[in-house]
Amino acid sequence: MFTSVLMIEKALTSADVEFVTSLHGDEQVAFHVLLQPRGDQADRLLRAIDDVALGELDEAARENEVPEGDDAKDFGERALEVSLQALHAAGSEAEGRIVEDHPLDALRALVEEIGADEVLVLTDPHYVEEFFHRDWASRARHKVGVPVLKLFSHSKA
Repeated sequence: MFTSVLMIEKALTSADVEFVTSLHGDEQVAFHVLLQPRGDQADRLLRAIDDVALGELDEAARENEVPEGDDAKDFGERALEVSLQALHAAGSEAEGRIVEDHPLDALRALVEEIGADEVLVLTDPHYVEEFFHRDWASRARHKVGVPVLKLFSHSKA
């Protein structure tokens, strides 16, 4: 069985589930999901810039309405549960946890703990962070010791 750590920032859509569960063809995959709830207000400007870059001006204007930090933890727990249920429904083994500390430290620890074969980072595009190679996937490649594949999530179910 192939073991993948799947790092996400929001609930998986049906298209996301189909995408990640089909990456290895017919080989059975066990997913260990890490969900990072939205960060603090310092990240809000970067997200708004990403929204503008994607032409999603309405999203940029509503960025202030989305819960962050401690307020985002309940939202993150629900998103994780929905994602795990969707992976189970697709026939995959899946377990998960919320990232409470630094996401890359949690990722490295989980990869070592379970002997993961790969890391899949499934996020929305983050152009500013990607340009400076400060996104999770770019930074994880130097920390985890297994292949890291960066994927873009589907925004619509």
